[in-house]
Amino acid sequence: MSAELANFLYLIASVCFIMALKGLSSPESSRAGNLYGIAGMAIAIITTLVFAVTPGTLSYGTILAGIVIGGGIGTVIAQRIQMTALPQLVAAFHSLVGLAAVLVAAAAFYAPDIYNIATNGDIHSSSLIEMGLGIAVGAITFTGSIIAFAKLQALMSGAPIVFPGQHYLNGALGIAIVVLIVLLVLTESPLVFWALVAVSLLLGFLLIVPIGGADMPVVVSMLNSYSGWAAAGIGFTLSNSLLIVTGALVGSSGAILSYIMCKGMNRSIINVIAGGFGTDAGAGGPAKGPTDKPVKSGSADDAAFLMKNASSVIIVPGYGMAVAQAQHALREMADLLKGEGVKISYAIHPVAGRMPGHMNVLLAEASVPYDEVFELEDINREFSATDVAFVIGANDVTNPAAKTDTKSPIYGMPILDVENAKTVLFVKRSMASGYAGVDNELFFRDNTMMLFGDAKKVCEEIVKAFGH
Repeated sequence: MSAELANFLYLIASVCFIMALKGLSSPESSRAGNLYGIAGMAIAIITTLVFAVTPGTLSYGTILAGIVIGGGIGTVIAQRIQMTALPQLVAAFHSLVGLAAVLVAAAAFYAPDIYNIATNGDIHSSSLIEMGLGIAVGAITFTGSIIAFAKLQALMSGAPIVFPGQHYLNGALGIAIVVLIVLLVLTESPLVFWALVAVSLLLGFLLIVPIGGADMPVVVSMLNSYSGWAAAGIGFTLSNSLLIVTGALVGSSGAILSYIMCKGMNRSIINVIAGGFGTDAGAGGPAKGPTDKPVKSGSADDAAFLMKNASSVIIVPGYGMAVAQAQHALREMADLLKGEGVKISYAIHPVAGRMPGHMNVLLAEASVPYDEVFELEDINREFSATDVAFVIGANDVTNPAAKTDTKSPIYGMPILDVENAKTVLFVKRSMASGYAGVDNELFFRDNTMMLFGDAKKVCEEIVKAFGH
């Protein structure tokens, strides 16, 4: 009876997680989605503690100590983390999920009787296959996420790290993983088990180092998918329906999001999986373009005059806004413009920032109304009818070269058509290229005015220029 009740409660938790994903698909329902997720996790943890703790497992005291320590660390991080640091925080969390999958697999491998996956000391072949897959995906997720975190946190260069024969080595490691899983099933050898862990850890490292900073939004999304599949694989090993369902939800939703992101950058999802995503045109390459062309620069007073006398302004936020933490000053500027009767809209590119939804989160933190925020496909046609496009910290996602220069590394990537606005105000610290390593043609257009400086300070200066 206890097993049936546990499965029923796990089913309820799974439904809560599905409702959480549904809620998080829209800004208006995101709070409810978070509450569903919290409720589902609470049900899952309590059910596990009540029904899954057996005399062969650790004591309740040890388990609760772990919950308190982990919960305390999570609370401190949640209170101190800046919204601009969310991408690297998500990458770090993914690494922990991958590591957990490997550790749970190790526990099951060394104590199979407790998990009911062995007969007379011999682990079932199906369980070893599931375990091997969970180990491989979990270990790849662990080291891959650590590299992603290091790049996002600027602990290592965001430029691609490549060397001759890299793809052949990755292919050889992939084949080695398959061979080791077969050997694990045939021998149940601890040496093979840890060799599988080591090779998978190495492959995770090598898959992410060649990826440039410009491609990190897709990498974060893909690692999210990997973490889900790792959890699902271990769920099959443990015959835990909740882990299977939850892992499948995370894995499939992450894969779908990665595919959408790849379409948004005109890249191949196969290249993401193969670890060659940023090798041709990754971040940190030398800037190319007509840097000697004249550029028209302006002041905060010029920008204030143009926007105050406009009928409509479309704001295009990018990672520069995130770094400067300019979202609150930007919203204040937008509120003053709305007070003058100016129509304000926000245009979000699917890969703006360092993770999916990064700009949406920052704008929501600044209490920007949801109905003013539009995705690329919903607002692109509006640029030709708007008076001013205010680009704050975005670069590659507004570069017309993506449509005109077949030799450009970003050619074919859908962009925000800001060049069609009557006037483009471009807030940027300098003329430096974006993550793709190429100059933005938009800088040199006749209808573009550059506003050089820190994004937050520029917005604050424009607010002062309004005379309020």
